Amino acid sequence: MDELEPGIDEKLETKKQQEVKSPPMYKVFLLNDDYTTMDFVVHILENVFRKPLVEATQIMLHVHNHGRGLAGVYTHEIAETKTNTVHKLSHEKGFPLKCTMEKE
Repeated sequence: MDELEPGIDEKLETKKQQEVKSPPMYKVFLLNDDYTTMDFVVHILENVFRKPLVEATQIMLHVHNHGRGLAGVYTHEIAETKTNTVHKLSHEKGFPLKCTMEKE
């Protein structure tokens, strides 16, 4: 007769009870500057952060009026990718638009 090794049921039960932790989240901010056009910021918000036009415009105005604005909250890898994408696209278009990420 094949029996499971002693204590295997306890190990399985312990694994079932362990909680799965959510990964830490990071806020991604766009920073205001005197050279990047408002249209380009809206374009970035629509295409990189997938914001609808109205929301992208509101965020852009917040960045313009307050110095920075929240573009989204993501896991570390996604936040880092979006930040790098903003910097790459900005550089390609000749704008100094900067993006930062902060742990939530």
